[in-house]
Amino acid sequence: MTLTIERPAVAAFATRPVAVVAVALAAVLTALSGRYGFHRDELYFLVAGDHPAWGYVDQPPLTPLAARLSTAVFGDSPAGLRAVATAACAAIVVLAAAVCRELGGSRRAQVLAAVFTAVSGFVLAVGHMVSTATFDVLAWLAVCWFVLRLLRTGDGRWWLGVGAALALALPNLWWQARHGWPQFTVAGGISADDGVENRLLFVPEQLLYLSPVFVPVWIAGGLRLWRDPELRWARAFAPAYLILCVLVLASGGKPYYALPLLVVLLAAGCERYAARPRDTIVPVALTAALTALLSLPVLPPGAVSVVNAVNPEQGEQIGWPRLADATAAAWSRIPEGDRGRAVLLAQNYGEAGALAHYGPSRGLPAPYSGHMSFYDWGPPPDSADGPILLVRQREADGIEAHFTGCRRVGTVDNGHGLDNEEQQAAIVLCAGPAAPWSTLWPSLRHFY
Repeated sequence: MTLTIERPAVAAFATRPVAVVAVALAAVLTALSGRYGFHRDELYFLVAGDHPAWGYVDQPPLTPLAARLSTAVFGDSPAGLRAVATAACAAIVVLAAAVCRELGGSRRAQVLAAVFTAVSGFVLAVGHMVSTATFDVLAWLAVCWFVLRLLRTGDGRWWLGVGAALALALPNLWWQARHGWPQFTVAGGISADDGVENRLLFVPEQLLYLSPVFVPVWIAGGLRLWRDPELRWARAFAPAYLILCVLVLASGGKPYYALPLLVVLLAAGCERYAARPRDTIVPVALTAALTALLSLPVLPPGAVSVVNAVNPEQGEQIGWPRLADATAAAWSRIPEGDRGRAVLLAQNYGEAGALAHYGPSRGLPAPYSGHMSFYDWGPPPDSADGPILLVRQREADGIEAHFTGCRRVGTVDNGHGLDNEEQQAAIVLCAGPAAPWSTLWPSLRHFY
């Protein structure tokens, strides 16, 4: 049904300049996509993509599926994997401009919305690497645009867009319900381990995620949505952001969960600055330089420690082949006659993903892990009652209590002195499991 509602006319979409911004961003991301290496989460997605399902304990199926498709088309490399993230990031920029248009933004304001979004730190970060946030931001920003189109035009056909976006979640909801809602368990673990930190950092990170320079823009956007009589139909988006912030704070969730609505506020505020776009050139250039340094692999690997304290995800792209090298050297210490009964076990999904990706060329068997969905792809057979080569983070020695005769036989060094999560990880050789794997496996499951 089509409703007849009088709404202010909107400007024509700034197709060409917005496309130039999106293409320029895609070109930068493509040029840098092959530096450093896979992120730990990307290595996990690659393995998950080889175990297709309607859901996983810690994520919906879209990200592993996208990872599998991207590498199938563009090659099994960081650049090939990240092609899909680059495309999603370009789409986010276009959607930001489209949201600005729906909120009465002029063509200049639309271009500003595209530029501001393109140089924002978190947007660059999720565009550089494949992550669940990459597609979360894209999907929720698309939903916001569909809702704005619906509210502005009164055309009920836009419900189809909203419904289609939400329908993507149904298979995962069905899977989660059948498996006892494990994602709530994962979320509870995040809240228990990082909830206090997430709450303390929530406000600072809201100010930093896009850019401190853009804070006046999105505050102006929120006030415009709330006060401007011509935008009364879209007023709900201003308190919606605040309500979402309260919910994220209460649950101890990640501060970036509120980012899509923050982009809407940013887009709404661009009209105020459209009359004097030259005044934004220097702030935007400084923002682009700083966010590129923090979010993109522009530094030599040996210098990543400079930014790793601010954005530790940079460091999680470095050192995985060397972890596989050290593991292969330790595996060679197992007598050849015992290797058929031996097990390669990783403490976390990053280690397991790296060994799955880099291990075969180094003579390593498929790894097992009790972490996240890797647990569901195990356990080893009970006939594997021989030695266990365990790869674990340096302080996670509690896992060794499940095995016998454990001794440290190697240490991981990423070669750059970078203090990331796997630097100085231990490689431990154990004589065997303390019980059959079928009995032992449930006690090895962990979500965080």
